Parts: sequence; structure tokens; C-alpha cells
Amino acid sequence: MPVNLRLKLILISVSSYFLLACSVQKKISRSAYKLVLSDSSLLAAHIGITIFDTETNKYLYNYQGDKYFVPASNTKIPTCYAAMKYLGDSLIGLNYIEVDSTLFIQPTADPTLLHRDFKMHPVYNFLIRQQKKLAYVEADWQADVYGSGWAWNDFGESYMPERSSLPVYGNTIQFRMMGEDKKLYLKGDIPFFRYQLNERVERVTKKIQIQRRRLENLFDVFPSNREFTTVQIPFRTYENSRVLEDTLKKAWLDNVYPPTRLGYKIIYSHPTDSLLKPMMHQSDNFFAEQTLLMVSDAVLGVMNDAKIIDTILKTAFKDLTQKPRWVDGSGLSRYNLFTPQSFVAILNKMKNEFGLDRMKEIFPTGGEGTLSSYYKKDSSFLFAKTGTLSGVVALSGFLYTSKNKLLLFSVLINNHYSSATAVRKAVEKFLQGVRENY
Repeated sequence: MPVNLRLKLILISVSSYFLLACSVQKKISRSAYKLVLSDSSLLAAHIGITIFDTETNKYLYNYQGDKYFVPASNTKIPTCYAAMKYLGDSLIGLNYIEVDSTLFIQPTADPTLLHRDFKMHPVYNFLIRQQKKLAYVEADWQADVYGSGWAWNDFGESYMPERSSLPVYGNTIQFRMMGEDKKLYLKGDIPFFRYQLNERVERVTKKIQIQRRRLENLFDVFPSNREFTTVQIPFRTYENSRVLEDTLKKAWLDNVYPPTRLGYKIIYSHPTDSLLKPMMHQSDNFFAEQTLLMVSDAVLGVMNDAKIIDTILKTAFKDLTQKPRWVDGSGLSRYNLFTPQSFVAILNKMKNEFGLDRMKEIFPTGGEGTLSSYYKKDSSFLFAKTGTLSGVVALSGFLYTSKNKLLLFSVLINNHYSSATAVRKAVEKFLQGVRENY
């Protein structure tokens, strides 16, 4: 083939590629404007959208992709990455060392100990079998029980348990209404804690509510207009070692310290992904916060969320074009600020380092978890993490198109003044269009 003809064919091929790329970008741009940017529920909102083609390693679409947004629970994406990178295949549930007739145990921030969502409890089983005297060795705790910027008046809500080095029962107590008719009684599933009836409640009826006092583990029962069935309430964690002691029916030795901090053995609790999957599927804040503290303990030897975040930003995330302001593991804080491009970059790291098969197990797809009401016809084609706060809707993840192209996307919406459902529906229509047409 003559050189000139070959050059012409190359030029035609390159030109066709760029024309096609420009055409795709224009189509996505028009679709984004029609379905999201001009949606009546989003006219006053701040919006960022990034779509990335993994085959060409190029952005297909960027609308304010380099701008910062409050990401809500999309913050669990970098937390998940950190866990997959640093925690290994299995969670360290406990460190221990035997000295003469004493077993010294040291916690690791593992949130699965006696958690209601886990049927097996290897750490508890190990401790209950011990014939030796038990001594508790406090971990190097350098964090607060609440994350930076958390709303203090949510202290009694099930989605905001305190963080701790030795979490037990998910750091919540579950109350249930038991019995029938005049034989009704209220039961908490942790005998260590007590509750008391308010003077206006003569006997336990179905129309009650339970509140914990802000600074102590006292639970008051008040009359209510609504029927009560069950509730989970966070408890103060300063008594956690005593809660475990009471559950085991074994007393700790006080003021006893091991002669050395070397030579600790390990009890593993659960596969790491068995924690990450509910964290991402159900957007479990407690799992996310404790996971980040476990990473800190594993990498730095201390439990300090600020220090481990700073370390990760300077190492694994040092190549992010826009440095995030990352302050907690769950996204409860509005101090968090990420760009859509940063999420896409982190998702790309997860794909490349851990493989898509693993990501598909950990991220929910349509009809599952927090996506249970969305993307049902896109089930197994979209795998993404939601995020929701008042005025905030976020969705970032992996999307296979009808042509089997793998796209990474992040849609961050702040300051909307509409229902979260309406906003999610608008984003759903847009992403379904991207899937069907590209």
C-alpha cells in the first residue's frame, strides 16, 4: 500500500474516532441537561457529573467534575478502598498474649463482636472457653466517640452509634415489646443496661417511646401516640469492657499489665468482605467508622481517624487531581468534600487493584440494598454506592452499557430543595439513557 494512501486512511480513522467521541459527548451533554440539569426539582441545586470510559481512559462527560461537593455516604467508597487495601482477607478480631495464668486481651475496633447481623462470633467463643484469668489491655485510642462535624442531637438515633476500641452488640441496645395484651413487657437484649418507666407510664403498653439520656446509659420510657414494636438505641461506650465482662460472666483483673507488648497472637473474626458488603449495601455508618479505625490500628498502631486519613491521602490517594477534604469514615459529616473526578479515580483504583468481580459483590446493584427501589431493569449492569443527607443526593459506581463498555461515573448533587426520591429518579433516567445508548 502506498505511503500516502496509508497516511490518508490513518487520518480518516483518527478523524472518525474524534468525531464519534465528540458526538457521544454532545449526546450525553444534551441528555444530562434535559433529564438532570433542567429538572424542576434540581433548578436551584449544585450538580457535578463525571463519566469515564475505562477502555479509552478518557472522560466521556464532565459537568463541574472538578468542583467540590458534600458526598454523604459516598464517603464510604474511600473507606472501603482503605479496608480492601490494608485489612487483608480476614478481620483481626482480637490480639491476645498468655502470661502464666492470665490471658491479656487487646481490642482492634472490630465491629462484629456480638453484632446481631453476624451469626458466628469467633472472638466470643474463644473468650468463653478460656479457663485462665482475663485481663483487658486498652488499645491506643486517639479518636473521639463521634466524628468531626457530626450532629450531636442525633445521639439517640440508630444510625449514629458511638465509635470505640471495643465495640460490642454494634454499640446499640435493642428493645422489643414482648407478650400480649395485659401481659406486655419491655425487654432489652443487653441485661447489663437497665431502663426505667417515666412517672406518666403506669404500666408498659404498646404506645410508648424510649429515649436515652444524652450523657449516661439510662433509658427512659415515655407515653406516645404510636404503637411500639422494636427499636435500637446507641449506648455510651465507656462501659463496653464491663458489658463484655457481664456477657461472658467473667470478671476482668484490674490494674494488671502484660510484661511486654510483643508476642501478641491473633484471633480472626470474619472475612473482610462480609463486613464491607453490608457496609456498602445498607450504608452502615457504624461499620464504616469502625472499619476506618481498624485500618488505622493495622497501619499506624493507633486508632485515630484523622491520622489514617492523612496517611492515605499522602500515599494511596496522592495522585488524586483534587485533594479531598475527608474527615470521617461514613459520610455523616458535612465537612467532607470530594469531587466527582476524585470518586471516579478511586473507583478506577478499586477496579485495577482488586478486580471487578470483587467489586460487584461488595457494591449493590439495582434492586439491592439502598438501590432496592431503583435500577431494577439495570440489575447486574450497574453497581453503585448511594449517598443521602438533607439536600444531598450522591451516586457513584460502575456501569456497563448495552455495548458492554465499562463506564465509571459519579453524580453529586448538593443543595436541592426537593424530595430525595424525585432527585434519584431524575438521575436514574439519565444513567439508564447512558447505558442504553452508549
